[in-house]
Amino acid sequence: MSITIELPHVGESVVEGTIGKWLKQPGDTVKRYEPLVEIITDKVTMEVPSPVEGSLVRLLAEEGETLPMGAPIAEVATVDSPEGAEPETASIEVQTAAPDSPGTTGHLLRDVTPVGPTGGAVVELAEPTGTEPKAPASRPAAAPTPAKPASATSAPSGQTRLSPAVRRLAQEHAVDVSRIQGTGLGGRITRDDVLKFVESGPSTTPAAAPARQLEGETSADGEETYITVTPVRRMIAEAMVRSVSEIPSAWSTVEVDVSGLVALRSSVRAEFEQKQGGSLTYLPFVIKAVVEALKEFPTMNATWGGDKIILKNRVNLGLAVAAPGGLIVPVLHNADQLSIAGLAAAANDLAERARTKKLTLNDVQDGTFTLNNTGALGSYLSGPIINYPQAGILTTETIQKRPVVITAESGDAIAVRSMMNICLAFDHRINDGSEASGFMSAVKSKLQKMALGTSIY
Repeated sequence: MSITIELPHVGESVVEGTIGKWLKQPGDTVKRYEPLVEIITDKVTMEVPSPVEGSLVRLLAEEGETLPMGAPIAEVATVDSPEGAEPETASIEVQTAAPDSPGTTGHLLRDVTPVGPTGGAVVELAEPTGTEPKAPASRPAAAPTPAKPASATSAPSGQTRLSPAVRRLAQEHAVDVSRIQGTGLGGRITRDDVLKFVESGPSTTPAAAPARQLEGETSADGEETYITVTPVRRMIAEAMVRSVSEIPSAWSTVEVDVSGLVALRSSVRAEFEQKQGGSLTYLPFVIKAVVEALKEFPTMNATWGGDKIILKNRVNLGLAVAAPGGLIVPVLHNADQLSIAGLAAAANDLAERARTKKLTLNDVQDGTFTLNNTGALGSYLSGPIINYPQAGILTTETIQKRPVVITAESGDAIAVRSMMNICLAFDHRINDGSEASGFMSAVKSKLQKMALGTSIY
């Protein structure tokens, strides 16, 4: 029989989704639970599987088209389909974690770059549009999809497709992926597979990284190039405009001496990575200081409710990250209940699921405050945009050794110390300068108390 596939319902607050990319084309054979389509919602971008096995007959929705949940998107002829049978309907099942599940998910992504000073917003993913479901008859026209250039690293016909991160890594190292044996699910090539292949043979890395190539339509006079705005980029733009237009934000920065923190990380890093098998960056230490300070200043862990200020009883920390497909803010639920080592280990778990697009709605929902590691980009100072509707966003800047004046009983002296700026943007409706300064002082104090001997467990 012929089965009509419907756009899956992925949560009560999600009313529509955008077709990001079809992973199968008409005429292709599709197995049950095999990825069929990439869906972008205002909460998360995910690959969703086919509920049946058969042959894809036709697509009922184009890439870039936004549809209400439950709308038909494709027809699949099952193996035992009789001639002329009326099509039945089937919904794609998407697994999401329960809202009150233990919060050890939502962590720092390991193979992507933290966002720059433009900081907050929701995930890779999308921004709340606040629109009601649209009737199928009023669907917007499909956005044009820019042509994609052929790549020497594209997977050959029949091979498991590559994730954007793996494809980019293979291109950087000029690796022929057809020579790599994938160890991922269904033989999929992972990032580790590419790295092991590079390490096992002569380096084929170019002497200099090639300039970033942006595909688009060139104007008639050749003076301009027009790049089609992707659904993710459009949703991020809407989020930024909403935050700036609705939140009266103020900005503050303080300088932190993290010499003790640098020494602490150096002393425990090798042991941690040997035991845990994952990296130990500075970020878990900063997260620990921030979540403890949020407990002391609850109005920083809040939202504006018009006639009331809504304090959040749980500390769910969002981590702003720039993934290849756009901005993503996975959430560390109940982050105040984890140790530094727990924060780092949990980060590695989420990183793996983020690379394979296995994030659930629970991983990106209910954030109460956002942290943004702009220092990874070499930033010295930044003015982040608040992740609406939260009360604030904090950035950590690059750590630099600088000469500073040290005051002691014997008098002032100049010493070389590891210094870092932390910058806060906050909702001035909820907090004034006094609360913001108190919060920043608490974060600074907690970071400066970290030194050799501090337990990370």
